Amino acid sequence: MKVSGFFFNNLKLLTVYVLKFGGTSVGSAERIKEVAKLINDGNRNFVVLSAMSGTTNALVEISEYLYKKDSEGANKKISALEAKFLVTVEELFNTEEYKKKGAELVKNHINHIRSFTLDMFTQYEEKEILAQGEMVSTAFMQYHLEESGIKSVLLSALDFMRTTKFGEPDDNYIKENLTKLINEHTDVPLFITQGYICRNANGMIDNLKRGGSDYSASIIGAALMVKEIQIWTDIDGVHTNDPRVVEDTHAIAELSFDEAAELAYFGAKILHPTCVLPAKRENIPVRIKNTLDPEAYGTLISGNQKKETVKAIAAKDGITAIKIKSGRMLMAHGFLRKVFEIFETYKTSIDMITTSEVGVSVTIDDTSRLMEIVEDLGNYGTVTVDTDQVIVCIVGDLIAESKGVAAKVFKALENIPLRMISYGGSNHNISMLVNAKDKKEALVALSKGLFND
Repeated sequence: MKVSGFFFNNLKLLTVYVLKFGGTSVGSAERIKEVAKLINDGNRNFVVLSAMSGTTNALVEISEYLYKKDSEGANKKISALEAKFLVTVEELFNTEEYKKKGAELVKNHINHIRSFTLDMFTQYEEKEILAQGEMVSTAFMQYHLEESGIKSVLLSALDFMRTTKFGEPDDNYIKENLTKLINEHTDVPLFITQGYICRNANGMIDNLKRGGSDYSASIIGAALMVKEIQIWTDIDGVHTNDPRVVEDTHAIAELSFDEAAELAYFGAKILHPTCVLPAKRENIPVRIKNTLDPEAYGTLISGNQKKETVKAIAAKDGITAIKIKSGRMLMAHGFLRKVFEIFETYKTSIDMITTSEVGVSVTIDDTSRLMEIVEDLGNYGTVTVDTDQVIVCIVGDLIAESKGVAAKVFKALENIPLRMISYGGSNHNISMLVNAKDKKEALVALSKGLFND
């Protein structure tokens, strides 16, 4: 019998979910225990875990030392990470058997990381090192469930999660191999696996970049056609504004896929932008939940479109604006194509675009190739660069067709200099570029002007 993409014989296990927990949710022994209670809820759950909070950063630092061939510095960081893991082992497990298994697990992974200190170190070795964080956190969870008498299976993401030669998820491979693995355990209610990590088309260990655990969960949910994908974090949903900057924000009950994608891309840190895409393709709802307040409704993201005006405001930091001014642009065919080809050459994405008869302005958030881009653009006109900018984005359903919304936005920001404005390119957002020093004032003013009721 096929139910929501799973094949199994136990008819009691009909409701299937994917549950993803981020680094803070599994950041300590106590948090791991709380997550174990949440996932053991009587449903058939596929659980995706990030590395424990701080672990990936530590592994990145270790890799940086190895690139510099600084074995002493690397070993100090490795020892600190080992100590952190061993504290978790002591606090997580109750029996000597599992304390021993946990310590042995840590020893094996730490020794594997240390083995790179004497070898030639490349990006391939770095990706293998970065994978150790998720491997440890999922093994800790599996051992804790075993010790608690809860039936579960630990599946390695490296056995089913693969990308194509273009770096995109290999959907057919993932679905085929994931289904095969699950069908070997038809009576198991819980599956544990790693987020973020995968293999590339050549079979080497790779990853889905930062935020990739959200992406892993969505890819798995789409492959299995589950009832719902749940992203568990430490906040009770997507908020109307950034709660770190603006007071009196609240969680939004419902968002459409398009609205959620806009918010994620333009700065709402709670959800990774790529997470929405596989779920939207298969029309599988995504729910944001709070591990610290499991009973809270959270935010439900689905294909439902509610004709409401403004839903939320987000801000994307670290933006650089580039302006190309040229008399040759006037009535010149192909000018914009030449400009955009430069950004394509240096694999740099553009966020916002505005044009006039004599110039074009764009924004980017990746400045790793900025010097080369500016040099090439100089062949077509005068180039100016403004750094330390912020994109402020107002998101809602059919916002471009809502009467009076733009007037309210610009009224709220009347005292704040606007470097760029993008309106009409999407039915779901209005974006403005402001100086970073004006970010807080802009977000507060927009909340008062748009959510005053």
